[in-house]
Amino acid sequence: MKRILSITFGLFLISSLAFCKNDSFREPDVVWVPTPQEVVNKMLEMAQVKKGDVLYDLGCGDGRIVVTAAKQYGVKAFGFDIDPERIRDSRENVRNNNVEELATITQADIFTLDLSKANVITLYLLPQLNVKLIPQLQKCRPGTRIVSHDFDMHGVRPKQIFEMGGHTIYLWETPLQMEK
Repeated sequence: MKRILSITFGLFLISSLAFCKNDSFREPDVVWVPTPQEVVNKMLEMAQVKKGDVLYDLGCGDGRIVVTAAKQYGVKAFGFDIDPERIRDSRENVRNNNVEELATITQADIFTLDLSKANVITLYLLPQLNVKLIPQLQKCRPGTRIVSHDFDMHGVRPKQIFEMGGHTIYLWETPLQMEK
């Protein structure tokens, strides 16, 4: 009996360490600051979101972009964040807005995600984090629209830049146009 308990405890300890080491549960790269709703609306408008699109919000915060895309455009929208608190907030927002059939929130490290199923990607990350995403974004299918609130992607020429009330919105489309 003692041997079984020792083995069980050992397996529990190993699995716990493996869980803690998982990059999906590391500390967030940024402090969450919500995107104002009018900026969310403009981002989705600039991305020309339409029925049939699949939207990925990388660093989804409270889920407002995911909820707005699902509710106003009827698209499948997926929010990803590494912070468990943001995941809770996002899932609550999805529930409160009755968009569970269209909106999914997942705790994940955005730098390890396969972005190939998305054709709209939204960002509110620091410039160096946007740059860190370039290799993943370059793998997206042609015509994928990428929209960022306030921060550019150094080395990539935006298709459009829009200024509104102290905020800047950047739009890129794949294949990305690298600056020379």
